[in-house]
Amino acid sequence: MSSSAILQLILLSAVIAGVTPLLGSYMAKVYGGGAAPGDRVFGPTERVIYRLVGVDPDREQHWTTYARSALAFSVMSVLALYLIQRVQGWLPLNPTGMEAVAPSIAFNTAASFVTNTNWQAYAGESTMSHLTQMLGMTVQNFASAAVGIAVAVALVRGLVRRRAATIGNFWVDLTRTFTRVLIPIAFIAALVFAAQGVVQNLSGGLEISTVAGGTQTIPGGPLASQEVIKLLGTNGGGFYNANSAHPFENPTAVVNLLQIVLVLMIPFSLTWTFGTMARSRKQGWVVFAAMFILWAASAALVVSFENGGNPRLTDQGVTQIASATQSGGNMEGKEVRFGATGSGLFSAAVTGTSTGAVNSAHDSYTPFGGAVPLVNMMLGEISPGGVGSGLYGMLVFALLAVFIAGLMVGRTPELLGKKIQPAEMKLVMLFLLAVPAVILIFSAISVVMGSAKASIFNPGPHGLSEIVYAYTSGANNNGSAFGGLNATTDWYTTTIGLAMLCGRFLLMIPVLAIAGSMAAKQPAPPSAGTFPTDTPLFTGLLIGVILIVVGLTFFPALALGPLVEGLGL
Repeated sequence: MSSSAILQLILLSAVIAGVTPLLGSYMAKVYGGGAAPGDRVFGPTERVIYRLVGVDPDREQHWTTYARSALAFSVMSVLALYLIQRVQGWLPLNPTGMEAVAPSIAFNTAASFVTNTNWQAYAGESTMSHLTQMLGMTVQNFASAAVGIAVAVALVRGLVRRRAATIGNFWVDLTRTFTRVLIPIAFIAALVFAAQGVVQNLSGGLEISTVAGGTQTIPGGPLASQEVIKLLGTNGGGFYNANSAHPFENPTAVVNLLQIVLVLMIPFSLTWTFGTMARSRKQGWVVFAAMFILWAASAALVVSFENGGNPRLTDQGVTQIASATQSGGNMEGKEVRFGATGSGLFSAAVTGTSTGAVNSAHDSYTPFGGAVPLVNMMLGEISPGGVGSGLYGMLVFALLAVFIAGLMVGRTPELLGKKIQPAEMKLVMLFLLAVPAVILIFSAISVVMGSAKASIFNPGPHGLSEIVYAYTSGANNNGSAFGGLNATTDWYTTTIGLAMLCGRFLLMIPVLAIAGSMAAKQPAPPSAGTFPTDTPLFTGLLIGVILIVVGLTFFPALALGPLVEGLGL
């Protein structure tokens, strides 16, 4: 990598290292029970909300009740967002007269935003009204992120409590996430974004005269307020079709770096929250280290591949070395103001989390460079993953790793002093198999079905990569697109929508079941037969288990797609 790339990676790592303990400690107090920072400021508002929805904040829930609450909230969110899109032509704040969204697109979008996926099978500025963007998309950006954090916190409680029948109150966790975490950070960051040039108005568009003598419409809208939470909540849906490559969404290199920080800050900080609530900072550092190593490795790889450029162009005598007149590297599909390094870092951040934002065209990356974001998603969004989903995904892998370690060395498989037994391992297997099954089954059908194959613009290995990327992005609730695939047909909008719902709720329910099972157990004091889970050795084991499980699952698809394409160069 170039010195500039190394400097940016070090700077970003330093910011994350500084933010993690501060925000993580704050969230541990917010969800730890008892007095919390901001009680005097946020408490009155929260009590009004509890009275309006009929919730007793002092009454905790069994895991089944917690799960039903999360599912009920999500189902109502899907229906509400679907309805808003279908009737937007009759609603106010529609300055350009947007018509109702087509049923299949409305379903796909509703499933997408409620599941924290934010896959977009439409062009935002020409499909959604301002009211739909604000009341529908922006609200769900907050809500889906809050649900993910609530489930992660419930799992942490299940791991640390002793002989408990409850894992918290979903409505309290949801409300506190809104009022004390997401809204305050988003409010401050939105002001910064607007000051840096990100658009924030209610204009339907501005007609201007171009230098060539023609006219052009400059679109407006409530962008900065949505842009912040799309990143902070690891959502990813862009107000404009070009997403974070659009100069109105991401105007400068400073904003680009700030967007990456917003994407990573909560997922990494939740590891500190876990360590604090578990009263074992070492346990939190183990999870943080595993996430960070996977993310940093992916960032270094994709930046290196993209800065290396396309070997076919080198063979033709084209210079791809950075100089005073060019950014250097593979610049196809990238913005000059970000270059290969800024684009690569952004790509690693958004695909290592469940963030569908993009500031470059992943479809235009080199084959090996494009394989990195695909593998990031195949890991299950755990490097560092989405808000909440990253932590509970990594903790599920930790349960698997400690169980395997116990079998290998003959020690008791325990995490935080609690034995890992067949009941928990069955739930872990359901968690690990659900998403790969959805991805591989839908991809297999798509590559043999004539109408689905007709949507592929680039046949051969690259076309297979485009299909696998689409379903991997949907099922892992990422939302980014590889491009080169017409995903607006009824087949893709419906099946990717189903993949999003499966990837969210077929994982969330086993996680809450694990939380309930572990909460009921009495931890045992460590003994000579206990396998330690707070050491660098366990960090290495955890990373190894993740790579082996994901490799065994997806290597054939990767070998037939980006790997064979890359070797062909």
